[in-house]
Amino acid sequence: MNDWKRLKEKDNLKVENMLRNLEDNYVGACDRFLKMIPLRDSLWMLCGKENKLQALIVKSKSTLMPVLCGLKEIPPLKFLKGFLNNKKIHSVQGLKEEVLLLEKELKKIGRQSIDIYDYDLMSLDHLPLINSSLQGNNNIVLRTPSLDDVESLLPLRKGYEEEEVLPKGSVFNPEASRLVLVNFITNKKILAAELDGRLVGKIIVNAVSFTRYQIGGVYVLPEYRSRGIAGRMTFEFVTSLINEGKGITLFVKKNNIPAQKLYRRLGFRVKGDYRITYY
Repeated sequence: MNDWKRLKEKDNLKVENMLRNLEDNYVGACDRFLKMIPLRDSLWMLCGKENKLQALIVKSKSTLMPVLCGLKEIPPLKFLKGFLNNKKIHSVQGLKEEVLLLEKELKKIGRQSIDIYDYDLMSLDHLPLINSSLQGNNNIVLRTPSLDDVESLLPLRKGYEEEEVLPKGSVFNPEASRLVLVNFITNKKILAAELDGRLVGKIIVNAVSFTRYQIGGVYVLPEYRSRGIAGRMTFEFVTSLINEGKGITLFVKKNNIPAQKLYRRLGFRVKGDYRITYY
C-alpha cells in the first residue's frame, strides 16, 4: 500500500536522484531540499511497491512545495493535521495541478486560502536573443549592489512586494525586507540598475537547483518604466548566468503582459502553469 513517510538520512540519495531528474519543473523544491535545516524543515516521501519513490512534499520554513510527478491523485496526507497543529503554513507553491491537490487536502482539515496567484512557468537554456529593443538607455549603470545600498534598494523591494508578492490583508514590513536584502547581497546573485545616481531596478537569483538558476524579484520603479531598463538588466543578468553553464527558470504572473513579452523576446518558453496559494 502506498503511504507517506518522513525523510531519513538513508533516503537522501534516492530523493536527490529523483529531484535531479525532475529539476526543470521543481527548481524551488530542489533549492529547499539542498538547504534543508533540521528541526525547521522536513520532507515527506510517497513510497509504493518495493519502497519505490513516487512523490515528495517539501516543507521549508512556512512553505509547502509538492513534487508529485504528475500524479492525479495522492493517498490521504494523514500526517498533515497533526503536523499543521504545530507548524504554521504561509503558502503552498508549485505546478498548478499539484498545488490544487494540496489545497484539497488542506480544505479537509479546515484550512482556507486567503489569496491565490497563477503564473506561467518559463525556462531558458541558451544565450538570450540579441535584440535592439533590449539595449535600453545608454546612461543606465548595471552593478552588483553592496550592503551600503540596502536603504536605496528598500523602495524597490517595497514596490515589488506590494505589486507582486503580498497576499490580501498583508502589510509591507520594512525591517523584514531589510534582512531579506542583506541576505540577497551577502549570499545570492543580485544585479541593480542605476540611473542618474539612483537605483531604479533590480533582479535576483532566488533559488538554485543542481544545474539551474531561478530568477525573480525583477522590478523597475514605475516612473522609470518604458525606458528599456528591465530589458537590458534582465538580458545582462541571464547572459551572465547562462555563461556559467546554468539553465534559467522563472515564473511570471499570467496577467503581467509586459513582463511576458520581455521574457519571450529573450527566448524564454512557457513550460507549464505555476501557482502560489497563501494561507
